Amino acid sequence: MPIDSINTINYTKRLDSAIRIAAWAHEQQKQHRKGGDIPFIIHPFSVMLIASSVTNDEDVLIACLFHDILEDVDSKIYNEQKMQNEFGSRVVAIVKDVTNDLELKDWYERNRAYLFHLEHQASDESVIVSASDKIQNLLSVLIDYETHGNELWQLFTTKSSKDQLWWYQAVLDVIRRRNGPKPLIDKLANEVEALKQIININ
Repeated sequence: MPIDSINTINYTKRLDSAIRIAAWAHEQQKQHRKGGDIPFIIHPFSVMLIASSVTNDEDVLIACLFHDILEDVDSKIYNEQKMQNEFGSRVVAIVKDVTNDLELKDWYERNRAYLFHLEHQASDESVIVSASDKIQNLLSVLIDYETHGNELWQLFTTKSSKDQLWWYQAVLDVIRRRNGPKPLIDKLANEVEALKQIININ
């Protein structure tokens, strides 16, 4: 494949700043990936790389980097107003579209609300971020399963592999109905199928 045909990220000062802020914010929150000591930034950075396979829109790539901040990081560390001031209203809108409603304490209720919003209210750009996020999360689940086996499910809220399958299948179904980018749909579908196989559901 000719090098100029590969979709590459236009690395700008603004994007570099977003990477630094995302890394700093999650580190200040003392976050690591589930069940280990891997720095959390590997997740949003990987989400950005996945999204970059279908878009060069810098706001979308920055939203990938920031997609967990409003949900997981204390507002005293970094908040919506700072994001607005530094990166603009479009980035904030995309991030808010993929942010869980933390006032909903029940896992099922919260996730159903996310699915409804993603299908009926979220922007097309937010669909790209959501699909990329779920691909990266599911890839991590499958990799971690190789190490931890069925003990892995104890790290999740409902401690159920079937709930995890329901969640990723439901997101995939919504993204299909939203006509999300085919490469992301195909990738997520492949990983959902791999999850089905490891929990013996046909």
